Amino acid sequence: MLAEAAPLRRRREGFAFLLLAVLIWPFIAVGVVAGWGFVVWMYYLFTGPPGPV
Repeated sequence: MLAEAAPLRRRREGFAFLLLAVLIWPFIAVGVVAGWGFVVWMYYLFTGPPGPV
């Protein structure tokens, strides 16, 4: 019974890995970078640009 389930489990794990690696993590990475950019943009909106004035 375990020998029959091993290939199916391996295939499901491979599919889950591809789903994470190709679809989910790139969107999360873009979202994190965009979120950080938005935070910096809002910070500069309230405090002014960095550097000497």
